[in-house]
Amino acid sequence: MLAVWKWNNQQDSVNLKNETFTAKVIRIIDGDTMEVLYKNTPVKVRLAHIDCPEKRGSQPFGSNSKKALSDLCFGQDVVVYGEKYDRYHRLIATVRNNKKQIVNQEMIRQGMAWHFKKYSTDPIYASLELQARKNKIGLWKDPNPIPPWQWRKPKFRNALIR
Repeated sequence: MLAVWKWNNQQDSVNLKNETFTAKVIRIIDGDTMEVLYKNTPVKVRLAHIDCPEKRGSQPFGSNSKKALSDLCFGQDVVVYGEKYDRYHRLIATVRNNKKQIVNQEMIRQGMAWHFKKYSTDPIYASLELQARKNKIGLWKDPNPIPPWQWRKPKFRNALIR
């Protein structure tokens, strides 16, 4: 319990809302969440504009999505463009890797994420998703992929299991 309090306290002591900074990617949690080390403080970062298949509950492409994110940035020094914090105290951000790629956009381009239209109206992400769908890249190979925001609903998953 003390370790959780200490971690939350450390992360909350650094306010990176609307800040741009360089940090090292030290952990990939899933396809749209990572942990970076900034000034010796771990910071959880949730990629803005996208939503990836869930690893929890074994959603198809969940593991592929996590690996794709890892391949794009794990162990690298990245530039983080912080926007705001979500209810889980994760920094919502856009991330640029050492190849100057916008990781958020690359995840959609590779067919490893949906454009999260509930929280983003950015036309670039909408266009990238349409291209990936059209070309049947990644999760779009499945004729009826289930968006993660539906997968997370317990009633929906229970209906699939029956």
